[in-house]
Amino acid sequence: KRQIDPEDSAQDIRDKAHAYGKAKAQRVYLEEFRRSKKAMLMKDSLTMGVEAANAQEREALADPEYVQLLKGLAVAVEDEETLKWELEAARLEIEIWRTRQATERLMVRSHE
Repeated sequence: KRQIDPEDSAQDIRDKAHAYGKAKAQRVYLEEFRRSKKAMLMKDSLTMGVEAANAQEREALADPEYVQLLKGLAVAVEDEETLKWELEAARLEIEIWRTRQATERLMVRSHE
């Protein structure tokens, strides 16, 4: 089994915290912008003579700019989730280390 250094794990958390915050901010921004972009594209459809709201929505959702935004959102979610689980793994390494330390202390006491 590999040796866990809680200081390294804690530093890993500190190192990734800012990147995680940025990734989450990007994901939230793109989720909010998606609604704005859809509204802008629907408005464009209206100016081009598409009257019905459902037809405007269909045009907006099929627009290449909207599809590209969705791809960007997918990347943002992937980045955020990857960092989230890397942070969780580092946190769990610290917990594993603590548990091992407690077990070792208990074993020492039981042999005294």
